[in-house]
Amino acid sequence: MTPVMTKEDFAGMGAPDLVYVREVKASDLLDQAVDLKDVAFDPDQPLYAVHSADGERLAVMLDRETAFAAAVAHELEPVSVH
Repeated sequence: MTPVMTKEDFAGMGAPDLVYVREVKASDLLDQAVDLKDVAFDPDQPLYAVHSADGERLAVMLDRETAFAAAVAHELEPVSVH
């Protein structure tokens, strides 16, 4: 069984400042009913999602470099997830 960690558990490990960046397809966001009005892109286009350590999606960027830069600009520590 996989242990479930709470936000408090992550905070105890110093994870409040840790975020991960992973590639997602634009179509995946459309499937999740994310509000993308006024945004035009190919459904197969790769985008880069920034998530908190507990998995909450914080932002979606058009490229990996911007995702990392946004995290650093907000005093967060980004890591890649493959």
